[in-house]
Amino acid sequence: MFTKRFKKQGITGPKYKIFYRNVNEIKKKKRESQHSILDLNSNDVFPRVYPHYQQWFSQYGETFLYWNGAEPRLCIADIELAKQVLSNKLGYVVKAKTRPELRSQLGIKGLFHVEGADWVRHRRILNPAFSIDRLKIMAKEMVNCTLKMLDEWKKHRNEEETEKSAIKKEMDKEFLRLSVDIIATTTFGSNYEEGMEVFRVQEELKNFCTASLTNIFIPGTEYLPTPRNLRIWKLERKMKKLVKKIVDSRLQSKSDYGDDFLGAMLKSYESEKKEKKLSIEEIIDDCRTIFLGGYESTTNLLSWITMLLSLHQDWQEKLREEIFKECGKDKIPNSDTFSKLKLMNMMILETLRLYGPVPFMSRETLQDMKLGKLEVPKGTTLVFPLFKMHSDKAIWGEDADKFNPMRFENGISQAANLPNALLTFSTGPRACIGQNFTMMEVKAAITMILQRFRVSLSSEYKHAPMDHITVQPQYGLPIMLQPLED
Repeated sequence: MFTKRFKKQGITGPKYKIFYRNVNEIKKKKRESQHSILDLNSNDVFPRVYPHYQQWFSQYGETFLYWNGAEPRLCIADIELAKQVLSNKLGYVVKAKTRPELRSQLGIKGLFHVEGADWVRHRRILNPAFSIDRLKIMAKEMVNCTLKMLDEWKKHRNEEETEKSAIKKEMDKEFLRLSVDIIATTTFGSNYEEGMEVFRVQEELKNFCTASLTNIFIPGTEYLPTPRNLRIWKLERKMKKLVKKIVDSRLQSKSDYGDDFLGAMLKSYESEKKEKKLSIEEIIDDCRTIFLGGYESTTNLLSWITMLLSLHQDWQEKLREEIFKECGKDKIPNSDTFSKLKLMNMMILETLRLYGPVPFMSRETLQDMKLGKLEVPKGTTLVFPLFKMHSDKAIWGEDADKFNPMRFENGISQAANLPNALLTFSTGPRACIGQNFTMMEVKAAITMILQRFRVSLSSEYKHAPMDHITVQPQYGLPIMLQPLED
C-alpha cells in the first residue's frame, strides 16, 4: 500500500526482501563503511556515517522510501519540510516509535516518550529547572567539575614528564567522565555516587541497544525470556531501583529538596494540582532521560570541538585570545564570562553543523497528511538526515563542507540561505529542553582547557566518525596537551 501510494507521486526507493526488507543491506553497508578512514581535513562525513542513505540519495533523489523491517520510512532531505513537521502543533505528527531497548534506557513515562497533554505537563514542570537563573547556579558546578578533571591531569603525569611536557589524553574518555560528573552533580546533587552507579547501568543498557538497532525487530520478541532480554530486564529493574532509592532519600529529608533537577521535579510531586504534578514513576523516567541526554551528546560534542580546534590552530588562538580578554589567564570563569564569548559560540555552532551528535530526527504520522506536495499516509515514519541537510551547498554555500565558524557571525537565523537552517537541537515545541545547559557546559570545559593548554591531534588519531546512537569517533580521540608557557 505504502509503496504504491508513493510510487504514484514519483517517490521510489531501494528494493527489499519480504522478511528483512532493507535491514540486511543497511547492516552490510555500515560494516563496510567502518573499515574506511577519512582524510583529516575532510568534513564530508555523511557517506561514512550513513553509506546506505548516501547511495539511495544518489539513486532515488532527495526523497525516497525504504523499509526498516515492517516500518515504512520516508527519508526527506528538505529543511523547509523538516521545519514544517518539527514545528507541528496539531498532534498528528508524533515522535517515531522507538525500539524496546531504547525505551528501557529512557523509560516510557519520561519527557522523551510522552505525547499530548502528558508532554505539556512534563515540559511545563521541567522548564523552570532549565531557566537562565538556575543555569547560572549550575555553571558553578560545571566549573568545579572541570577543575577537578584538570587537577587530576596534573596529579597523574608520568614520572618522566615535567610541568612543561606535553601530555597525551584520550579526550573522548576524559569528556565522558566530565559529562557524567556534571550531570550526576546537577541531577542528583548530594547523591552523586548513586548517580554514577545509574550511569554504569545505563551504559550497559546502551550497549545492548546499539548492538540490536540494525537487527530485524519482530514485535512481541521483547517479551520472550531470552538470555539477552533477561539481562535487559535485570538492568532495567536495577536502574529503577537505583533512581527510586535516590528519590526516596530526598523525599525523606523533608527539606526544600534542593536546586538540582531532581529537586525541581520533587516539588511538583507534592503539588495538589494535576497539571503541575509528576508521579514517582514519571520522576524516575525523567531523571533517566535527563541523565542520558545530559552526558551522551555533550561528550561527543566536546570531542568534535577539540578535534576541530586541533586541526585549525588559527581558531584555537582566536578563542584563546577571546578567553584571555574576557576572563584572563588564570581567573575562574562564570556564566557571565560565557555569555561574552562570541567567537566560542560561533565555533560551537559550526561544530554542531558539521558533527552534530544527533545525526537524524524522525516523526510518525498518526493520520494522512499533506507535506509540501506530498500526500503522506498514516503510519509513515518521516526521517530527516541532519548531516545531509547541514552540508547542502544550495543552503550553506559552496563552502558547506568546510569549517567556517564565521558563517554564524550574525547568528543562526542568518547563517544560511534559508533562515534557521541549523536543526541540531530541533525546532518547534519539542526543541531540546537542555540546549542551553549543553552550551554552557561545553563553554566551561573548552574555556578552562584553552586557558591552560594548546591542543593538537596525536599521530595515532584516525578520522572515522561513526553512528553509535550518537555520532562519535570510532577509534577515540587521542590528543596532545601542551601546557601554556607563563
